[in-house]
Amino acid sequence: MIIKKAILAVLMTAALAGCETQTEGQQRATTGALLGGAGGALVGQAIGGNTKSTVIGAASGALLGAVVGSATTPQRRGDQLCRYQDRYGRIYTAPCDDRYYNGDY
Repeated sequence: MIIKKAILAVLMTAALAGCETQTEGQQRATTGALLGGAGGALVGQAIGGNTKSTVIGAASGALLGAVVGSATTPQRRGDQLCRYQDRYGRIYTAPCDDRYYNGDY
């Protein structure tokens, strides 16, 4: 019975998470947390065979999944900001141009 409730909670969380507008990094972290939590719950249940081990497995799997999902988000070119100085000496930040990516800075 507890397993069915845990599976239902994971499915409801996944359904509600799809309703929110997120950036790609947040979306990958959320997906990683959901998949990690589900996998961790299954592994915890298989190893311990009780509710405590299932909850510990779900929590640690969700944490690990969120970290991995966030860390594996690819960086887009326009996300980085570079510091520039104009001819009057003023320093400002703006998205990096192609010279930065080609090494001609």
